Amino acid sequence: MRILRKKIAIVLFLAYVVFSLYAAYNVFFGKKVISRTHRVVKKGSVGTGKNLVQMSGSCRGGSQSFDREEWNPWEEEERAESILLQKRRHAFRSYQEQIAKSRPKRYKVQILGKAAIGLYLWEHILEGPLNPSDSTGQWREGETQSGKINFSFYTGPAVVQGHVPLDTDSMVLVLNGREQQKILYSTQWLQYVHTLVQAHSVSHVAVVLLGSEQCTNDWILPYLKREGGFVDLLFLVYDSPWVNDKDVFQWPLGVATYRNFPVVMPNTQMVSSPRPYLCNFLGTVYKNSSRETLMGILKQHDLEKECVTSAREKWLPQETADTLRQYQMALAQSDLTLCPVGVNTECYRVYEACAYGSVPVVEDVLTQGACEAGRNSPLRLLKDAGAPFIFLKRWDELPAVLEKEKKMTQAEKTERRMKLLEWYGGFRQQMKDKFTEVLEEAFFKMS
Repeated sequence: MRILRKKIAIVLFLAYVVFSLYAAYNVFFGKKVISRTHRVVKKGSVGTGKNLVQMSGSCRGGSQSFDREEWNPWEEEERAESILLQKRRHAFRSYQEQIAKSRPKRYKVQILGKAAIGLYLWEHILEGPLNPSDSTGQWREGETQSGKINFSFYTGPAVVQGHVPLDTDSMVLVLNGREQQKILYSTQWLQYVHTLVQAHSVSHVAVVLLGSEQCTNDWILPYLKREGGFVDLLFLVYDSPWVNDKDVFQWPLGVATYRNFPVVMPNTQMVSSPRPYLCNFLGTVYKNSSRETLMGILKQHDLEKECVTSAREKWLPQETADTLRQYQMALAQSDLTLCPVGVNTECYRVYEACAYGSVPVVEDVLTQGACEAGRNSPLRLLKDAGAPFIFLKRWDELPAVLEKEKKMTQAEKTERRMKLLEWYGGFRQQMKDKFTEVLEEAFFKMS
């Protein structure tokens, strides 16, 4: 047993000696093998000629050594990862460009409301918000979208020339041209915008104009582009003979926003509830006018008890809170609203009655002046839109109309009221679409 252990010990000792000698030989006499797969040299560290000599001289003992060279076993992987990252970034940029191309292009139009009908355009037609909501605000503004246009709107006494931020080169001016003082004010704004056009700050201009009730608007002609001016489009209130649906378009008068007539939202009660009065008329009665005739007929046929009436001899430009509330209540509580002509057949009362579902009874006669006397005049715009009104040529036809009203059932009145409210909502949408499409085509060449 002892002999066996000695033999094993001798064998292990001899193996250890042989291995030590082999290791010593490799260390002192063997050639160094450098793996090329793990060798990475910094850029510029490998060279020829002088560079190699410098590398050789830097080694301790004068022998070449690569100990100080930097090695990166992941160089190929990092290069591949960098290439892949670049490809991904390029693909993402291409995706963003494709999304931008497929996204509908949007345009900007700025509206400056320097007449009260600007509020009808903005709040009732375009249905845009206003900040602040207080109607007495000195500076009010809002933004909305229609079609491919982003509209911005500015109005109020503080909106003055030279102090309105221009965020686009396309502008709509809302002006009043009813009387000489208003015309002078509107002319100042047109001249100011002309300077912006000359300075290339503004390229496209449209005007929404509350024109003369006699349709005498010659003062604005020189500003139209077809006459050598800079105004591309004119949206004009009343039945002007200028309307051609090319560069001059008819625009609705709308409600009396200057008297703070609100945006009315229809509800179930407004549509279906019985109304205590057959008709209403609250307004100014001029001497020897058809309005005086109307009041006489109501009195003659003892209809004053069945209709809400309040006549005044002098026109008042502003309503008090009480008179506005009384007027709105009369519209909301009457099946019909009597609309005698004034200086023009088209009046605010027609649109205000529609807002409350009270059918307008319109005196369908032409007034004096230069307005169009065509087949559908007066009220050409409303008639072409299929307005569900009652049209009378003379007020002595009214008693028969009211007798017919008395025989209608509540269900029939409700159905008629609903049709009127739906028509008025559709009419405003139609004007919104037309206004937007005309601007898109004329300003941005979209057809």
